[in-house]
Amino acid sequence: MRYIIYCRKSTDTDDKQVMSIEAQMSELKEFAAREKLEIVASLCEAKTAKEPGRSVFNELLLRFEQGEAEGILAWHPDRLARNSVDGGKIIYLLDTGIIKDLKFPTFWFESTPQGKFMLNLAFGQSKYYVDNLSENIRRGNRIKCKRGLWPTFAPIGYIHNYKTKGIEPDPDKAPYIKRAYELYSTGDYTFFEINRILTKEGFLNRAGTAYHTSNIQHLLMNPIYYGSFQWNGEWFEGIHEPIISKAVFDQVQSVMRLRGKKKRKRRHEFPFIGFMTCENCGAAITAEKQKGHHYYRCTRKRGPCSEKYLREEELAGQLKKIIVQYSISEDWIEKMLIHCDKEQLNETKENQSIIHVLLNQKKEIDLKIERLLDLHLDGSLDKQSYLKKKKEFINQKVGITEKLKMFQKEASPWLEPMRDILKTSCGGHKLLITENYSEYLTFLKNIGSNFRLKSGTVRFDAKIGWDPVGCWEGFIDWSGWRDSNPRPHAPQACALPDCATSRLKIADILYPICLIL
Repeated sequence: MRYIIYCRKSTDTDDKQVMSIEAQMSELKEFAAREKLEIVASLCEAKTAKEPGRSVFNELLLRFEQGEAEGILAWHPDRLARNSVDGGKIIYLLDTGIIKDLKFPTFWFESTPQGKFMLNLAFGQSKYYVDNLSENIRRGNRIKCKRGLWPTFAPIGYIHNYKTKGIEPDPDKAPYIKRAYELYSTGDYTFFEINRILTKEGFLNRAGTAYHTSNIQHLLMNPIYYGSFQWNGEWFEGIHEPIISKAVFDQVQSVMRLRGKKKRKRRHEFPFIGFMTCENCGAAITAEKQKGHHYYRCTRKRGPCSEKYLREEELAGQLKKIIVQYSISEDWIEKMLIHCDKEQLNETKENQSIIHVLLNQKKEIDLKIERLLDLHLDGSLDKQSYLKKKKEFINQKVGITEKLKMFQKEASPWLEPMRDILKTSCGGHKLLITENYSEYLTFLKNIGSNFRLKSGTVRFDAKIGWDPVGCWEGFIDWSGWRDSNPRPHAPQACALPDCATSRLKIADILYPICLIL
């Protein structure tokens, strides 16, 4: 009787195998020599037998149907099959006589009704082992997720902490992840460009080669980096240290959605195209070139519109005036920054009450999640609605956690945004020297939104915190102080009076910035 040796292991990782293919082959050859078996071929593969579809196993059965051998030599029945389909094929070929014998060093078998029954039990036991192992792993993963632990391999930018059983930022790769988010959030870089920049700076995979561009896209869409994650369709709050804030993550997703829209290739490049809309009809403002000049007008795609043409030079002049209006002289900024430092010292005690409120809000969300789970378990809420609502609560909780971290640093949450406003405003005058329209737009987008054209005049909505910078009356009202000599439109020509400095509270000037958080 001729035999074919069949060896199998589940994966290519040797350290996770009970017995490697080399060890199986050695044992089986010694067994064949002892039993004086004729071996006509040896087949090996590294693939799980949990599901049917193994190519080498199918080749093995095909050889028996072609009459190349009559028996199989394997280490154990679980090497042949761990699923009902493959196990059934073996038993059926034994019934039809295509396979006449099976030999195992660790299992007794005879081609009799009793032998086939015991073989069927061995196949069933192998299937039960795999199914039970999968269920245990899934149960363990669910428990880890509920504890806020990432259940599988650490994503790029994180490494496993074997003491806490969780993940922590990789000191080598986490800075690259943060930089990738910062670059993409500007809207000036594509996935390919970011990948090229990071690769040049040393962001490489384990093989020492560059990551694929799809890896960059995937990590820019992964919520694990701001503290939450999704597992089997359900959202969980992670206890690992986030690499970025949720605000940065949301900004990146917004830029990604806008980049998904197809853009028509333009014949001429106009610096202010796509920047404004028509206030009369709400249509976009387009541009065209006539007699060597650029003119901006309403597209009139929403119907007739009375908005007239506006030359680019006149439009640029209006934008320059806005930049001047929202720019503060360096003398003012120096004194305002001094007030920021004083306010930081004074508001440490006030932060404690805010922290108390945020902690209560966090507890309320935890209770809502528990009640939501009870409704789902009682059958009052379907799974899809449960998962959707839980995602909302988890994101709210992550936002509150970020605020807590800010207040627990013993610094007012509005101070850093206000410092950013002051520094941004200080750079406005320098832009007027460069005549770089792209930098104009960057500055303007920082201070306002919803730019629109009305009767040849640019209008916009100042962002929270920028109103008092551009509006002198609002500046006076918030400060509770009036001066007989109000600030002119050119702030760089002014200096903050000493009498005002003592009565001016910086928190009152830009207090609405708190509403951002």
